[in-house]
Amino acid sequence: MARNELRPIVKLRSTAGTGATYVTRKNRRNHPDRLVLKKYDWRIRRHVDFREER
Repeated sequence: MARNELRPIVKLRSTAGTGATYVTRKNRRNHPDRLVLKKYDWRIRRHVDFREER
């Protein structure tokens, strides 16, 4: 079964400038703009915003 482009894989990069990343999937129909999630940055040991890269 092929993966469709409705739920693409996106890379989330830390806004703290540490280079930490997460990889997740998102639904383009429900969230057409860039995704921003507050997640744990293990390099600075605190929660920061992670923004979607394209």
